[in-house]
Amino acid sequence: QVQLVESGGGLVQPGGSLRLSCAASGSILSIKAMNWYRQAPGKQRELVAGVSSGDNAAYADFVKGRFTFSRDNAKNTVYLEMNNLKPEDTAVYYCNAVVRGLVDTSVTYEFWGQGTQVTVSS
Repeated sequence: QVQLVESGGGLVQPGGSLRLSCAASGSILSIKAMNWYRQAPGKQRELVAGVSSGDNAAYADFVKGRFTFSRDNAKNTVYLEMNNLKPEDTAVYYCNAVVRGLVDTSVTYEFWGQGTQVTVSS
């Protein structure tokens, strides 16, 4: 089991910045990849950024140059630094972990945080 706890959301004006945090606990050594998703009202959940073990982060086109994915392995925490925020960035942001099965390593499981609200409005 992996537990994910997000924090750092809030209300910010356009052009502002926020840093989201996702603290992982449990079977963290089994994590294959971690991702940030977001879901705006009335829309599908969409991938924002993610990283696989040993790889560099990848970003959706709509956040490239504005958002940065980083990690602190000592704290078992990943971050999403969000700069130059736009109203269309308003959404609930979710941390996601992809975990390899211990018995059958070809099977993967996904775990999600509770989400943190980001609202960009003047």
